[in-house]
Formats: sequence, C-alpha cells, structure tokens
Amino acid sequence: MAPSRTDRPSPLLSRGTKPTALVDSFLAGIVSANTRASYAKGIDDLYTFAAGRPVTLNLLHDWRMALMASRATSTVNLRVTAVRRFIKFLGSSGRIDDREATRLASIESIPFRGTRMGNWLTAAQTRRLLTVPSRKNLRGIRNYCILAILAGCALRVGELAALDLETIQQRDGRWVLADLPGKGGRIRTVAIPGWVKQAIDAWLKASKIKEGLVIRQLTLSPDGLSKQGLWDIVRKAAQKIGVQNFGPHDLRRTCARLCRENGGDLEQIQIMLGHESLVTTQRYLGTVQNLRNAVNDNLGL
Repeated sequence: MAPSRTDRPSPLLSRGTKPTALVDSFLAGIVSANTRASYAKGIDDLYTFAAGRPVTLNLLHDWRMALMASRATSTVNLRVTAVRRFIKFLGSSGRIDDREATRLASIESIPFRGTRMGNWLTAAQTRRLLTVPSRKNLRGIRNYCILAILAGCALRVGELAALDLETIQQRDGRWVLADLPGKGGRIRTVAIPGWVKQAIDAWLKASKIKEGLVIRQLTLSPDGLSKQGLWDIVRKAAQKIGVQNFGPHDLRRTCARLCRENGGDLEQIQIMLGHESLVTTQRYLGTVQNLRNAVNDNLGL
C-alpha cells in the first residue's frame, strides 16, 4: 500500500532501516536494564518487519497485527510501547516533525479483556518449594533466603533486589522490613515472620554480609543479584516441584492468599502488599473469581 499524503514518513523513517545511533541514544536514557532490553527487542522487531519499507502509520498497524497473530497481548503491548516511546523521542529531539511523531505515536496498545488470573501455590506446595534449595552450601542458603522472603513477606522482585540491610529493623518489639519504597512512591513496613528472619540470619552469617544489599551473587559482589537472576531462581525451584510458568510475583500472590485463607484481614493484606486499591488486592487473592468453589459447580443439573 502506497502511503497517503498524511502518512508519508520523514526522510529519517522513509529508509525503513534502523537508525542505530539514535536507537542507542534513546535506550541510554532508560534506567532499568530489563526495560532497556525489552525496548531494544521491540524496536528491532519493527525494523525487521519493515524490511526496508518506510515506517508509516499503516506499516505500524500491519506490524501490530502481525505481532497479535504470534505473541501474547502483554508482549505485543510492550513492543508497541517501546516503539511509541522511541517515536516520541525522535519528535522531542527534533529528528522528525512533531506532528508526524504525534501521528505515528497514536498507535494504540491492545486492551486486555476480562480479569487476568494469577498463579498461586497451596500451603503444601509452598512448603515443598522451600525444601528445594539445599541449605548445606552457600548457594542453597541464599536461594532458600530468597524464596523465604518472597513467600513470607510478599516483596516485589525489584524490592528484593534492592533490599538493604538497614531496612531490617525492630519496630513494636518485632523484626520488620521498614519503610520499603514501592510503586507510586508509596512507603510501607512489612513484618518479618520468625522463620523468614532465621533464613535471613543464616544467609548473612554464611555470606558475612555486614552492610549494603542483602541478596547478592555468590561472588558477594556489592552490586547484588539482578531481577532476572531472582526470576531464574524462583522459576527453576518451581519447576522442580512440577509447577511451570511460575515467578517471584506468583510467590507474592501466594503469600497474600495464604494470609487470607488463614484469617488475615483484607485491609491488613492490602497494606502489606502496598496496594493503593483494594480491588488489586482482591485480584491477588482470587476473590474476584473463585475457582476452588466455583459458582457453576452447584447448578442443580
């Protein structure tokens, strides 16, 4: 399809080849290494699809349609977001016309339909998961500590990666993770169950860590362990108990759900998780849709 008059690209985009230097400049401004890598994939994917054709709004819509045929909605939206932000960067830096940037950046993400169902472990599965690491060596002691904090304190993976020893404090006569910064600038304090504190103490003693980040590589580099490294540890442990597609955020959900199943107050669970909305907490708990006692199990038919 030939581009319409309003769909003609600037000289920069008419070549249909990736402007590598500009992409590198754009990516350099992304703080998160994981986001940077994801955005790089999205931009590479677009230019592979373009195959030398001009980058127009029509082409962007065709690219999105092609992604929808082979990728999950979340992946499509992440790649569209990457390209949209890159186009805005080109406009704001004067590389392409502002009006063209606004038009091209109008490509929309795909709306999610319905309520996404999370993944949880039962109490028995969680106990099995915690037995996976061998606590007879440094790796196993660290990995058990990671699983214990995620399952017992419901931290986000980024919060665990950034957890500093100074955060572990005593408040109201018990150990807590004090003043954790979370999403939206919200600060919360999370109680540490006794068994989780024992796991932390065992790791700190074995690793001889006295300050700085709690979770680190086995080299004990002060830079710590990446979020991807944490993901791999949880995923591999879950696979060993027969659970697939399971990550750190699923342990966060598991903690919340087990709290609720054992009589935990919904508002207190919301505070522990650091959620602004109670609806989000209900989604974590699976109370929006109860699959264990499904309403259509008792139809009387």
